[in-house]
Amino acid sequence: MKMKVPLLLATFTALCSAVVLAQDNSTPQQVFDGMKESFRADKAKGVHAKWQWNLSGPNGGDWWIEVNDGTYKMGKGKIDNPSVTFITSDNDWVAMCNGKLKGSWAFMTGRLKVRGSQSVARKLDEIFP
Repeated sequence: MKMKVPLLLATFTALCSAVVLAQDNSTPQQVFDGMKESFRADKAKGVHAKWQWNLSGPNGGDWWIEVNDGTYKMGKGKIDNPSVTFITSDNDWVAMCNGKLKGSWAFMTGRLKVRGSQSVARKLDEIFP
């Protein structure tokens, strides 16, 4: 299932706001570390979902987040049966998080691919505002 562009923009804007605008030279790991501080357990109550990021490039790799009824786990690597998968480059992910690249533009130009549930993707920005 493909996501609509406005939803992508909202999702990536919220996700990256958790990082407090990553620096140009930030790594994806620093972006994910920044997300940890914004977790909202109250918004994650009753949610059971998995998000996967597949990032190419020299600082790329795979990261995941799993939310399970008010708690979360985050890690590097792959997770089984993700609800949503984001595919982009390491540089584009950091650029989206520092406001240099709009998620909607990345999606429309093929620099960002999103696979999975739109409703689960929307939940991510509530849980990690």
